[in-house]
Amino acid sequence: MRDVDAPLLVLGAGPTGLAVAKALGERGLAYEQVEATDEVGGNWSHGVYETAHIISSRRTTQYDDFPMPESFPDFPSAAQMAAYFRDYADTFGLRRHIRFNTKVTQLTPLTDPAGWEATFEGGERRIYRGVLVCNGHHWAKTLPAWANDAGCEVLHSKDYKRPDQLRGRRVLVVGGGNSGCDIVSEAARVGASASWSLRRGYWFMPKTLWGRPSVEFVSPWMPVFVQRWLMGLLTPLLLGRYEDYGLPKPDHRLFDAHPTVNTEVFHYLQHGKITVRRDVSGVSQGLVTFTDGEREAVDLIVCATGYDLSFPFLPTGTVPVVGKVPQLYASLTRPEHRHLYIVGGYQPRYGVGPLLRPLAVLLAELVVLQDQLTVPLGELFRRLGDTPPDTHLVNPHTAMRRMRWALRAMPLLRWRARRMGVMAQPG
Repeated sequence: MRDVDAPLLVLGAGPTGLAVAKALGERGLAYEQVEATDEVGGNWSHGVYETAHIISSRRTTQYDDFPMPESFPDFPSAAQMAAYFRDYADTFGLRRHIRFNTKVTQLTPLTDPAGWEATFEGGERRIYRGVLVCNGHHWAKTLPAWANDAGCEVLHSKDYKRPDQLRGRRVLVVGGGNSGCDIVSEAARVGASASWSLRRGYWFMPKTLWGRPSVEFVSPWMPVFVQRWLMGLLTPLLLGRYEDYGLPKPDHRLFDAHPTVNTEVFHYLQHGKITVRRDVSGVSQGLVTFTDGEREAVDLIVCATGYDLSFPFLPTGTVPVVGKVPQLYASLTRPEHRHLYIVGGYQPRYGVGPLLRPLAVLLAELVVLQDQLTVPLGELFRRLGDTPPDTHLVNPHTAMRRMRWALRAMPLLRWRARRMGVMAQPG
């Protein structure tokens, strides 16, 4: 099948989009990049609260081809992260390809020749050979069913920006993830009261172990069961039993869900500044009822309840999502369409930076391979026996090994495609 003679389109200029754009340019592939906001950096430029710091370390978050400045701390701030991504874009000349304040509202697949029509906010339309979706997964907010009728102010954690929003108020934070821990700790400092609603037991891991970022204790050679044993041993030794802080026991194995990397909250629990509550069963006029029958009047509820994975610009069903898991072959694409790549739809257990460069380089090679195939790339992987992942969580070390192997195996993949009769004839 012939593809349209047009550039590729990269959606988003966050950490993933920047790495992808750099790799496409290095491979000599023509592309355009659009960003809905006025700056690069994605969530770090526009989507996090002022006091946020990364939970993974500097070394496990930086791109492997662009180290962070040595002056940065182990856990850089939101402002430092935003500056880092701006510097990355400037250093490699990526801005000249980016159209800022440009939002895609619809992507329509074309046939004969194959391609994609992008419709932009305002009505402009353009044709592209393919689309690389790098729109992130921290923007489509998930809110509880009771949020619209709570009778008090309700914020999603994405809308929380600074401590003044909590100052002097009776605050309830819902959710035990990393944002929930940060915000309830902030409420313990500046609020009139701070309560914390947890619907389940979570694994809480310390940010540091003996002065070293805890994520750096996990070595690349360790299989997951060894990582689980090591961190499962060290965490209770350093923190003690969660139940002694009033927290429920974890209801899952370590690393079966995204762990929470925070110990600041334990400081405030020990000082009586945070009250642990069970799941919310209902809210009326600011009076919250919990599943254990307890009640509490609050002024503000902050829902650190996560995000949905969403592609509103694609036709319904183009990328099926089961729970939080996009059904993608090679974790990137679908069998039905040529040159549609969903990049960054899965979540590493910690810093994504070192994965982005090899992922982007591999993706550029797969784009070139797609040009040589008579079937969609996802169909080739399906025929080779690949299946979509069953979890949205990624073991970074495993992913790194697989990507490096895949790059070395590109000649073998082309040979397999020829044997299957799906390589286009030269000329």
